[in-house]
Amino acid sequence: MPFDVRHPEVVDAVRRALAEDVGGGDLTTLATVDERITATGRFIARQAMTVCGVELLELVFEELGGVAFLGIHIPSGERASDGDVLATVRGKAQTLLTGERVALNFQQRLSGIATWTRRHADAVAGTGCRILDTRKTTPGLRRLEKWATASGGAANHRLGLFDAILIKNNHITAAGGVRQALERVKAAGVPEGVRIEIEVRTHAELEEALTFGAEHLLLDNLTPAEAAEWVRFVRGRATTELSGGMKLEHLREYAVAGADFISVGALTHSAVAVDINFRVSLETA
Repeated sequence: MPFDVRHPEVVDAVRRALAEDVGGGDLTTLATVDERITATGRFIARQAMTVCGVELLELVFEELGGVAFLGIHIPSGERASDGDVLATVRGKAQTLLTGERVALNFQQRLSGIATWTRRHADAVAGTGCRILDTRKTTPGLRRLEKWATASGGAANHRLGLFDAILIKNNHITAAGGVRQALERVKAAGVPEGVRIEIEVRTHAELEEALTFGAEHLLLDNLTPAEAAEWVRFVRGRATTELSGGMKLEHLREYAVAGADFISVGALTHSAVAVDINFRVSLETA
């Protein structure tokens, strides 16, 4: 999913974050800092990380009135070491201080997801299997969090319910079975380019899905040995994706089973924010 930093959803997220934090005004900064003072601020990594979110600084400070200079030193998707300067901003000290927390929150959260995702992507490197993200994201921040997983080396799964079909177990139950669910999808006239995927939980469902033309299979809650057996049975007749309890420590075992993808909800719902500091120095005459 190509990321557009000025997508309306992204702009709205930044505006909502600023409204939440600043409200009617930054009382502390307005009371303590002369509006004529200018300063330079540096966003500094305090641990090794995969960076994401630094490009949002432009939006954050634009909403607050702008800065005289913004330099991004380590862009999203790149790795940073402890002590590296990710970005530099220069402008009114009041503006820098008021935007500090929102700017840090976005970078720390998104870089945390990217860093955690990178560990998963590295775990399957060289196997031919790719890591997928899921819809288990923070409400209202999905586009941003999927940017973070992509920055960490994962492939984006569907953005929402509107851009792909994933027939899960409850859909199968409601439709009356695997065959009925697939037939209903075909009868509905799916737009060209829309991916159709179906979850299978038993070997019988797997056979039925293949018989009735499934092209992308979600193989759920298998052991590595079971996954290898099921992938061998598919023999390339459909794309295979493993899901369900995919822990980092066992990820490579699943990857070498031969599946095309492994989807991991923990990329977003269990990522921990990284440590980034913001340090301000006053401009001298």
